[in-house]
Amino acid sequence: MQLLFVHGALVRGGAWWWQPAADLLERRTGIRSRAVMLPSCGESATGGADGDSDAAGGLIADAAALRRELDKADEAIVVGHSYGGTVIAEAGTHPAIKHLLYISSYLPDIGQAQGAIMSGEPDPVSIGDNGDGTLSVSGYDATSFGARFLQDADAETQREAWQRVTAQDASAFTTPTTAAGWHGVDSTYIVCGEDRSTSLELQRFHAARATRSIEVPTGHHPFITRPDLVVDELEALLAR
Repeated sequence: MQLLFVHGALVRGGAWWWQPAADLLERRTGIRSRAVMLPSCGESATGGADGDSDAAGGLIADAAALRRELDKADEAIVVGHSYGGTVIAEAGTHPAIKHLLYISSYLPDIGQAQGAIMSGEPDPVSIGDNGDGTLSVSGYDATSFGARFLQDADAETQREAWQRVTAQDASAFTTPTTAAGWHGVDSTYIVCGEDRSTSLELQRFHAARATRSIEVPTGHHPFITRPDLVVDELEALLAR
């Protein structure tokens, strides 16, 4: 069994975001996990998690990157955080996928774009057009970003997270999905009850599409702030 983590939008270095959960999971179960590099966030086999390459390719390229990782696995659990759920959907069905774990994420129908999914939020995250085909979070600094996305983390973690905020290909937000890879797959949704980024209403709407859901008292990134809660769910999936 392998575990693949698909990170959210407008950040790079998925391995850093996932590391607290990855370390705990390996200690408890012996299972190693890895983060999928998303081309739309400037990640590639050469650019890697340091984001040295230019953002390119959008949702289609991100879904292809996930499928390439799945092609290497006999069996896999895929964890999708935020935008990562839309990547899972677009990647479509794959015989290696045994379970899906969503964290404050999305299970979109065919034909839905990420931007449209987020469009009804009552307090939307500010995203600006960079004028070069990419988008970035707008109007934030390390302090305000931390307060919005990682209010339950310490100040040093918030600063490190801010260093990994990046531009993303705009087509990651505008491309409608052509598949719904979550259909027919056993899935669990973790609703983040203190999330200041994705509303509880939107989370619960998508959680209702999963096989089961739980709610945890965390902000947007429980795999950083409460990795024990995330790994508890992964262990439950492994036991099925």
